[in-house]
This record gives sequence, structure tokens and C-alpha cells, in this order.
Amino acid sequence: MEVKLFSGTFSKPLAEKIADYYGYALSDSSLLRFSDGEMQPVINESVRGAYVFYIQSTFAPADNLLELLLFIDAAKRASSGYITAVIPYFGYARQDRKDKPRVPISARLLANLIEKAGANRIMTMDLHADQLQGFFDIPVDHLKSEAIFIPAIEKLTLPDMVFASPDVGGVKRARAYAKHFERDMVICDKYRKRANEVAGMTVIGDVKGKDVILVDDIIDTAGTLCKAADMLLDHGATSVRAFITHPVLSGKAYENIASSKIEEIFVTDTIPLKQISPKIKVLSSAQLFARAIRNTHEHRSISALFVE
Repeated sequence: MEVKLFSGTFSKPLAEKIADYYGYALSDSSLLRFSDGEMQPVINESVRGAYVFYIQSTFAPADNLLELLLFIDAAKRASSGYITAVIPYFGYARQDRKDKPRVPISARLLANLIEKAGANRIMTMDLHADQLQGFFDIPVDHLKSEAIFIPAIEKLTLPDMVFASPDVGGVKRARAYAKHFERDMVICDKYRKRANEVAGMTVIGDVKGKDVILVDDIIDTAGTLCKAADMLLDHGATSVRAFITHPVLSGKAYENIASSKIEEIFVTDTIPLKQISPKIKVLSSAQLFARAIRNTHEHRSISALFVE
């Protein structure tokens, strides 16, 4: 089948890089808007029988998600042969369970919507929890940012490196890095009174004289990260850096980072930065996604792209 790569409105910079690595130009589509803001995606070329990849992260605003759903429906009604929703950042993934009474399981709802719209496959990176793949009844290609971050960490050549998780939920991720580099791991155990507000934190493990690398999947207000960095330095760490996949960076995130003691933060381009910060370094996920798209189209292994 012929390959067609399309991009959502706010993921276009990443989509253009993916297309460049893939060796194809982005296919032609447009987004029409009625005067009240109502959207209508339009596919401006034939996709009949084609292998369609639509690249769109579902970060705020919610229009990004709606545009994704509408495009999938348009591609299905245009007789596409196979539709893959490439969602570098899968929004609402933090709402993957009922953590209190009378709340939605939003991640499951989004999975249902994407399937119902007509997607045949999902491709994403670093879901907030691996088990979210079970919300889908269609194949999910779950890429790992380790393939991007590990080479960058190797270039730092830090002599006394140790890996840390900013919370208990990220232990598995931190352990994977620690195992790969054969280094120790520590945990910053936090508890919250409400969303986006850390009430307290303790450090589990020895960081004295160590160069600490915090690893996580999402950086939102950066409150947890900055508090963890301060705690680690107070416990004797020589330096603190972070490698975090999805730069949501809402609220006072940029101010928090600028005033923090953390040396630098490495993120990917699954979400475009709202502003430039001297402490934030962006590593592109485009080549990884391009290779995954090619392997999917050619029916080759995706796991071959992972770093062991």
C-alpha cells in the first residue's frame, strides 16, 4: 500500500521532521474553521487504499484531540486502506483510574473514541503507565524514549552518575536506566494534598557526591522536579539533571525551572515548547518515529528500535 503522512495543526514541526527522516513530503490536508470555531479537516488528495499515518499529539487545547478524531473519520470515509494514529504525546493518560469517587477514567474514554473514529493502530511514546495499552482493542506500538536519551546521557560522561525517580510511580523507568548503565538508583518519595501541588518529599537512597539524573515521562508545572532537585542537593548530590519525555510545562513551570538549582533538563519534541529556556534542551523524537513508521509499513519489528 502507498504511504501517506499527514500532520495535525499543532504537531506540524515534529511531523515535518518525521517526514524528512522518512524521505516523504507531508501529504496535503487543511483545516477549515467556521466562524464559531467549529473545525472541518479536509484531505486534499486521494487516500483510497493508502497506508495513512496521522501525526498529532493530544496536548491542550482539546481541539488537538478533536482534530485527530475528525481526521481519522475523514480518512476512513475516504476509503483509506489502513489508518495509524501517531500520537507522540497521549494526553489525559494521567487519568487512568478512579483515584477518588465520581471521576472519569478519561484515558479509557479517549481510547474508545480513537477506535470508534476508525483508527486501525496507535503509535505513541512513553505512556504515563504501560498498562494503558490494555485500554485499546487495536494494536499499540509503544515507543520508548530510552532510544533518544541513552545516547545523550552517554555524551555527558559523568563520573559518579546515579539515577533517580521523582516519585514512586517512576521507579520502573529509573531502574531501566540504572540497569543499562550499571549504576545505583534512588527514589524521591512524594505525597500530594491536591493535583500539581507536592505537600512533602523524602529521598530514599544515598546521593552524596553523586551526579544525579532524574528520569520521568511528564514535566507539567515542574514543582515535583524542582523540589526533588533541591532535596537531592540538600542530601549531598554534586549536581542534578533531568531527562523527561513530554514537556507539558504549564502554569509557572518556566519560572520554577529558571529559579531552581537543577543544571539542565532534556526533553523531546512531542510537545512544542511555549518559550525558550537556557536550562531546557530539546532532543528530537522524529528519527525514532520515522523508523517506527517504516517498520510498521514494512511489517518489521518495532522492538528492534528499543535500547536493551
